[in-house]
Amino acid sequence: MKFQGKRVLLTGHTGFKGAWLAEWLISQGADVTGVALPPEYPASLFEQLALDQRLRHVLCDVRDYDGILEAVKAARPDFVFHLAAQAIVRRGYREPRETWAINVNGTLNVLEALRSAGQAATVVAVTTDKVYQNREWEFPYRETDELGGHDPYSASKAGCELAVASWRASFAEECGIRVVTARAGNVIGPGDMTADRIVPDCFRAWSKGDALFVRNPASTRPWQHVLEPLAGYMALAAHTASQSEPINACNFGPGAEGDRSVGELVRALVAIDPRRQWTTTNDRGPHEARALSLAIDRARIVLGWTPALSFEEAIRWTDEGYMAAPGHLPAVVHRQIAAYAQLIGNRKI
Repeated sequence: MKFQGKRVLLTGHTGFKGAWLAEWLISQGADVTGVALPPEYPASLFEQLALDQRLRHVLCDVRDYDGILEAVKAARPDFVFHLAAQAIVRRGYREPRETWAINVNGTLNVLEALRSAGQAATVVAVTTDKVYQNREWEFPYRETDELGGHDPYSASKAGCELAVASWRASFAEECGIRVVTARAGNVIGPGDMTADRIVPDCFRAWSKGDALFVRNPASTRPWQHVLEPLAGYMALAAHTASQSEPINACNFGPGAEGDRSVGELVRALVAIDPRRQWTTTNDRGPHEARALSLAIDRARIVLGWTPALSFEEAIRWTDEGYMAAPGHLPAVVHRQIAAYAQLIGNRKI
């Protein structure tokens, strides 16, 4: 399914993943309304892509129910991609109340606004791979595994999953709204400027000629280029709208091939340019999980979705964007979307 002519409400469109998804939807001919706070970082991908001139740009906090309701009524969406979130683990420790309010109540505001407006849309609520009760085991987590979370961010996203499940069981059938959650692994790619994320931290340090200080080089994560889960979200939306073999949640990750340590990720970037320096630090910070992996069988079997890029390709594509000359990042984004779309061919997006 392509989204040409479809009305799409996208929350969090000023963020990293949101800007990429907005660009991809626009390139397909979707009628996009974006709802978010202003970009948090200067020279954001949202600004470089001039998205405020190419979609309906609504500044609104997802905690503002009245504002969200107004945006829903104006957009009349066929599809909603809910990406707006407080998405940083370490910030969650500093701002636990805000993290819970944004990630749980913000999601409920979107769903309740749709219900109040009588808008029978298909909703993909994006959570995270960190919603699982992490037992630090070697096995990948499946959608049926126990939810949990040690830190406020992870727990708030698990709480979001429970809130969506409760809302779906209580209200979805009567109001014709279909809602599913998407749990993606660690996303990398051009244009991410978020603090306390390893790849932006790498390029911030290296652009100044500084060495990078890495907290937990042995921690493993499911790394994937940003276009991989976005393709999954769109495939999941199309599947959910079709009402065939409904599923309530779906993992999107790179498979075992992309489960690499933080140290391996940094070394792969250093291999591209050996002048890049890095070292470890004793400042481990608050607790973060050491190991995390996702099972993606449901996405493969039900959606026909499978990763298209190897770990090495994801690293090269990411490096290409960060090393682009000033003003050239939009061209990189457009080129990567086109190349990725060609790779995945006739999948269900």
